[in-house]
Amino acid sequence: MRFSLKVFIVMIFSATMALAKPTIYILATGGTIAGSGSGALDTSYTSGTVTVDKLIAAVPEINKIATIKGEQISNIGSQEMNNEVWFKLANRVNELLTSGKADGVVITHGTDTMEETAYFLNLVVKSDKPIVMVGAMRSSSSLSADGPLNIFNAVNVAINKETAGKGVVVTMNDEIHAAREVTKTNTTGVETFKSPNAGKIGTVFYGNVKYYMNPVRKHTVNSAFDITKIKELPRVDIIYSHSNDNPDFANISIKNGAKGIISAGMGNGNPFPTVLEVLGEGVKKGVVVVRDSRVGSGETTLNGEVDDGKYGFLASDNLNAQKARVLLMLALTQTNDKAKIQEFFYTH
Repeated sequence: MRFSLKVFIVMIFSATMALAKPTIYILATGGTIAGSGSGALDTSYTSGTVTVDKLIAAVPEINKIATIKGEQISNIGSQEMNNEVWFKLANRVNELLTSGKADGVVITHGTDTMEETAYFLNLVVKSDKPIVMVGAMRSSSSLSADGPLNIFNAVNVAINKETAGKGVVVTMNDEIHAAREVTKTNTTGVETFKSPNAGKIGTVFYGNVKYYMNPVRKHTVNSAFDITKIKELPRVDIIYSHSNDNPDFANISIKNGAKGIISAGMGNGNPFPTVLEVLGEGVKKGVVVVRDSRVGSGETTLNGEVDDGKYGFLASDNLNAQKARVLLMLALTQTNDKAKIQEFFYTH
């Protein structure tokens, strides 16, 4: 069989382009994006019923822009997320990126705890390659399901050269958010993810990626934490404050062995008086207490209405309570020195 020079050149060009495509691993953990229900208008569904191969097959366009490989890390609703899955996921992401097997990673995840997983990975994975988290607010069987387009956009973010060095990002609803800043703000709306203190860092519209800002706090390669050196996480509880509160939950937390407590206080992190005293007693017993706020945005400052020096408390800066818990757990794997832990909150 003979080929013309033109056909030969086209074949060589096509082969070269195929070889040039970046390799993106899609690591699936479950969630609504992998959920299904009984009908297109049924609001009830079961998370984690769709496997990673079916998620990839639903978006064939991604194969044109990248060499796609899929792995099933777990298949759970993210309300079930736990330390075991975190370690499995973090170690696999670290291995894929540092070994050179992948040019970037996309992680499909339920939205309930996506921000916590994103921040955990942001602190422990040692690579500046793209790590993109993505989910959906509508299950795969829903009318106008948002998962396929979100996945398409996430892969485009993962292959974009400007994503490198930004740490973990969350891509949902045409927006790109930094892991440290993003939080879920609406129970059902597709626009649920926002970054109240800093705003989104970029947009992605049908694969067209644009960045406007960079995360400045320490993450990934510059983080003080390394997943290869962490074998377990200490218990850290969150105590949520309210009017006419009582100290029962704080007492139970201390009694049951919590190494740290995040106090989600009222306003600028103010606990109810009886809770304040119990938390102070907890510090004397070796528990690290970090004041945070239930408000949802803004900085929790040292020595506002609470004399932190007197009680031995720390402050969370502008991390929300669930992320402050992630950082405190990691900090406690290294030190109990409160000055050092406070520094982590101001730098990470």
